[in-house]
Amino acid sequence: MTIDIIDLGDPQYADLSPVQLSMVRVAQGKKDAILAKANDAVRQLIYLLTANDIARSTVRERERARIEAQAEADVETVREDLLHQLAYESLGSEGNEFGPYRYPENPNYNLTYSQRFLIVRNYYMEITSDPDARLQAYAGDTLARAYLGEFYQTLYELLASYC
Repeated sequence: MTIDIIDLGDPQYADLSPVQLSMVRVAQGKKDAILAKANDAVRQLIYLLTANDIARSTVRERERARIEAQAEADVETVREDLLHQLAYESLGSEGNEFGPYRYPENPNYNLTYSQRFLIVRNYYMEITSDPDARLQAYAGDTLARAYLGEFYQTLYELLASYC
């Protein structure tokens, strides 16, 4: 697999953790799928126009440009998401004198409330696949109330929506 979703030199690859490398590979797979789907759409367009004897019309170029622009926008979204994930993952690798930051054992109070929200949400999404048990565990979490502040209710509503 050729990695071209983001431009990283060899020294930068050496610093990526296995989790981060996995994120890059998944994003590259998404990009490849988007481009393959766009190529298929262009091919189908050509077949359709050829079948209707209008393959040389301006419709072909306009539609091709629209499909390619949409594909590029989708790839850019995947790229931006990957960059945010890599930055977020690197935040979690730091720690203090009590060890690496990890909710609920050693929460990181230096994060913004929205970053804390993501950490707590990921924690509860990973502990169980049962939405009712997840909501019940979250409702009894007193640390989350203080750690999330006003975001506590938002996460509660999100977890309740899965039930």
